Amino acid sequence: MMKKIKKIWTLGMILSTFLYSGFVAAHGKVSLENDVCVRMMAGSMVHLSTYQPQHDPQAEYCTEIPHEGETFWVLDLIDHALRTMPVDIKVVRGSGDSTGDTVASMYSTSHSDGVIKGAFNLDKGNYTLLVTGVGIPSLHYEFPLQIQTTNYTKLFISVVPYILAFLLIAFMTDKYLKRRQLLH
Repeated sequence: MMKKIKKIWTLGMILSTFLYSGFVAAHGKVSLENDVCVRMMAGSMVHLSTYQPQHDPQAEYCTEIPHEGETFWVLDLIDHALRTMPVDIKVVRGSGDSTGDTVASMYSTSHSDGVIKGAFNLDKGNYTLLVTGVGIPSLHYEFPLQIQTTNYTKLFISVVPYILAFLLIAFMTDKYLKRRQLLH
């Protein structure tokens, strides 16, 4: 009887570990096509990385930036066609409306290595990083930025494995107690 319970507990722990590790996906372990920091338009791709070394020197973020204040950003122009055209970069308050309040802007004409770097200082809230490749045709990319805001979807996904493990343990404990009560 005890061996069976141990086997069930072991299976439950393995299952909860498997379910939990299935939700873990590091930013660097995905292909460019599946990377949430990549935007594609007409076959051209751009990749955004943001950093806040004053808070965590090793962390790389995309659109969810954990702290307000100075944030360094790197825009990688993946396709060579973008590297030969001027690129206009704007950060506007709100969601995607280029007529909104412009917080920061930059115009780059020299980026033959495919990298454009900069820094912005943003307060808590929602912003949009607008990247426009000025050419024929014009290429337009948008990155929604959330500065020090709570992403409830990500929070829910991070809690689900613990809830499942708790429910599994509660179920197994209930079954064990009922079976023990029947034997006595």
